[in-house]
Amino acid sequence: MIQTLNPPATDAIPFALYRDLESSALNEIIAAVKQKMGRELLILGHHYQQDEVIAHADLTGDSFKLSQLAGRDHDCRAIVFCGVHFMAETADILSRPEVAVYLPDLSAGCSMADMADLEAVEDAWSELGGQIDLEQVTPVTYINSAASLKAFCGRHGGAVCTSSNARAVLEWAFSRRARVLFFPDQHLGRNTARAMGVPLANMCVWDPRQPNGGNSPEAIAASRVLLWKGHCSVHQMFKPGHIKQFRTLFPQGKVLVHPECMMEVVDAADIVGSTESIIRTVAAAPAGSIWGIGTELHLVNRLAKQHPEQSIHFLSPMVCMCATMYRIDLPHLAWCLVNLERGTPVNRIAVDAETARWSRVALDRMLEIR
Repeated sequence: MIQTLNPPATDAIPFALYRDLESSALNEIIAAVKQKMGRELLILGHHYQQDEVIAHADLTGDSFKLSQLAGRDHDCRAIVFCGVHFMAETADILSRPEVAVYLPDLSAGCSMADMADLEAVEDAWSELGGQIDLEQVTPVTYINSAASLKAFCGRHGGAVCTSSNARAVLEWAFSRRARVLFFPDQHLGRNTARAMGVPLANMCVWDPRQPNGGNSPEAIAASRVLLWKGHCSVHQMFKPGHIKQFRTLFPQGKVLVHPECMMEVVDAADIVGSTESIIRTVAAAPAGSIWGIGTELHLVNRLAKQHPEQSIHFLSPMVCMCATMYRIDLPHLAWCLVNLERGTPVNRIAVDAETARWSRVALDRMLEIR
């Protein structure tokens, strides 16, 4: 859930003035604001953004890396996060109190994050409490979630995880308690737990729209991992058939996919890794390497441009881009920056103090896990 500190300034310049401007004009506007504001402005660009937006970013990376870097910046007074709402929330939580965070387009959400809201998770927690001992359940939320859910984990002894440290966080959780409630992405939770040796028979999917999550009391009692019924709309698109087709076309090629992909895709891939891991793997590969990559389209296309010495292919024949991330474009970025520079800011993202405090507890627990 997006929480805005103040409504947009009533005298803010309307977005309509920027909607139809040419890219060249928008680029000039953005560059002028950046030059005028200097180090007081920090623009963050997520890897899934369009190239024309990434070109203006001061820092690029995945969501948590960007928020960490923003938190370490001692000069900025304003952060413009070219990503989606949960990323801007995390940046607000980790940055200095005097720093304000802005999202160029408030409609840039995350379908996965929206699949688990606080009310639904609290209802599930209550239902589970009628069947199992909640003192033996650790809630773990993927970084791709609302601040309210990070705070829920903080209050109930849980932690946040990323796709790169999910295993370490689950190992920490199991060292303390017998069970984990993992949300909102079932695939990351399932793939990570299986790699740790947890049998599928000891996992069940919790559907918040069904009584008891759609599970029998016996299944819940036998569970070690309760997986929220959520997924990434981009990574859900990749199928085992896409891998088979790639291997037919490129017998010497390697398949590299994100752990948000379904279990059957992960099992058929050669390498599974987070966004940052995918980037590092390709960067370290020798010339002539052939890759079929299962992650967001803009990132795969950017990797292909950056590494022309390799043969890099998008794994699916269908277009799989992050549609909500795509809403951050040059017109919205220019509009947000101009209003910020002239003192009529729009789209500020601010997490309330209590939610931020407990979210920080869950995030700090993650950072302490080795």
